[in-house]
Amino acid sequence: MKNLRNIAIIAHVDHGKTTLVDAMLRQSGIFRENQELTDRVMDSNDLERERGITILAKNTALTYGETKINIVDTPGHSDFGGEVERALRMVDGVVLLVDASEGPLPQTRYVLQKALSAKLPPIIVLNKIDRSDARPAAVLDEIYDLFIDLDATEDQLDFPVVYTNAKTGVAHRTVGDLSTTLKPLFDQIVESMPPPTGDPEAVLQIQVTNLDYSDFLGRIAIARVFQGTLKRGMEVAISRLDGTIQPTKITKLFTFRGLERDEAEEVVAGEIVAIAGVEGIQIGETITDLLNPAPLEPLTIDEPTLTMVFTINTSPFAGREGQYVTSRDLRSRLEKELLTNVSLRVEETGNTDAFRVLGRGELQLAILIETMRREGYEMMVGKPEIVVKTENGKRLEPLESLIIDCPETFIGIVMEALGTRRGEMKKMVNHHSGRVRMEFSIPSRGLIGLRSQLLTDTRGTALIHSILEGWTEYAGDMAMRMTGALVADRAGVSVPYAIWGIQERGEMFVGPGAEVYEGMILGENAREDDMNVNVTKEKKQTNMRSSSADEAIRLIPPRELTLEKAIEFIADDEYVEVTPKSIRLRKKVLDAKRRPKRWQEIRASQETSS
Repeated sequence: MKNLRNIAIIAHVDHGKTTLVDAMLRQSGIFRENQELTDRVMDSNDLERERGITILAKNTALTYGETKINIVDTPGHSDFGGEVERALRMVDGVVLLVDASEGPLPQTRYVLQKALSAKLPPIIVLNKIDRSDARPAAVLDEIYDLFIDLDATEDQLDFPVVYTNAKTGVAHRTVGDLSTTLKPLFDQIVESMPPPTGDPEAVLQIQVTNLDYSDFLGRIAIARVFQGTLKRGMEVAISRLDGTIQPTKITKLFTFRGLERDEAEEVVAGEIVAIAGVEGIQIGETITDLLNPAPLEPLTIDEPTLTMVFTINTSPFAGREGQYVTSRDLRSRLEKELLTNVSLRVEETGNTDAFRVLGRGELQLAILIETMRREGYEMMVGKPEIVVKTENGKRLEPLESLIIDCPETFIGIVMEALGTRRGEMKKMVNHHSGRVRMEFSIPSRGLIGLRSQLLTDTRGTALIHSILEGWTEYAGDMAMRMTGALVADRAGVSVPYAIWGIQERGEMFVGPGAEVYEGMILGENAREDDMNVNVTKEKKQTNMRSSSADEAIRLIPPRELTLEKAIEFIADDEYVEVTPKSIRLRKKVLDAKRRPKRWQEIRASQETSS
């Protein structure tokens, strides 16, 4: 017990958490000499590797001297806040990682706020001290300001600071000391992190904070033992979220060691454990004594702020590329997701083929859709909408705190873009490095589609971060996408000659040789109404010569649509069609004669709001 520490590593996205855990595991001697390792070993799923971000909270453990350190690597993006809230329930202290150049950003504030409210002592790690623009002293002052702003106690303000370069695996107590390993960080964790409290003799209390699945063992509950001792083969009770008690038997127990799990005969209070063979158990439930049950408080998770409609694919190309295409497949996959993703909600709609999925943000829902399409699912998703709630007869909508870091030359463009989206500037800081940091308060609706617009406007140089600030009165309708769409008016295969004639009208999303159907969106019109176009029109063959007949056809490369860009682009009357191989945009009503005109829809929405 004395020789155990449970810590979580928390930080803003991309500040180096997973790289630091990587270095800690390598230097603790957990891996064999000849073991083949990849970079960022904790990012275990393909999407995490591709995007370079942590999506799922994961556990590992290492031994330093006589002390075992259980580490939870958490996501830095607030869309995955449900993962962070659960991870903090398992630990006794946090390592807060901050980039020595960028300083505290919105998610730093978010994860720190959760840690301070849980009364967890912090260690501050200033990472990337090797950057040419590192400013550790100024960033440390910003961190103190942040702690004071979040009403930290005297004890929490008295935090130790370690300076690291996670990539090379070096930590220093003071900048520039002669340390060449992470030993100062390990020493600091053992010194200042409290050992877990809990009485091994007390009534058993274990709370499930994560779930895993094994083809051999079934569902695996990852949990922290708060009180008592758990033995293999023991008869225990599961206290369900609805208050019922269900008896069960523990078949297998595991503790963590590096990336492996070791079988254990018993675990005592304070340890983090994986329990196999507990069918039907859910996150937040308590495993407790069968004769004398003492359930713990269930986990509280922040409410979702964004909703999207998932429905079956009804396009003419439906069922060509996907393995799972029915509403039954879609329903069972979403129900499976709910088991491990506590910050997600799924609601029925009036239509049996459609489901309303509520989450924390566009990224969280896009990751879910991307995961599903890789598993062979085919579906359509609608435009993201914010969740509106009513309190005391007032309609409230979520409000976000938005931070934009961009070169000074783009200040005007950024402020203009946010002005149309009801953004209010709170603060502007110029570090005299050529870049400016601006803080805004903006309704969550204003963020839909903002990222791609700002990246275009600032030529890819803007850094955009946001976090939920609270709820505010509904601010009325907001400007929709100001451009219309180029819509196919017939089915066929796109040809270069037809695209060449259309490309001056707007920006194309499809190139030559693409199969299209009536109602499919082929590009963005430069004007605000939709335009029906024919991309299958071949050039007429004739034996007459003319001066313009042999003009070379020069095609502008089409805009590549990623899933996030597609979700941000669509309007209310459009869907994104997602299959394992393709992402297409389409109108909800494919037949042009039955489709309402875009300007009629805009006018109708303005009339309903007034």
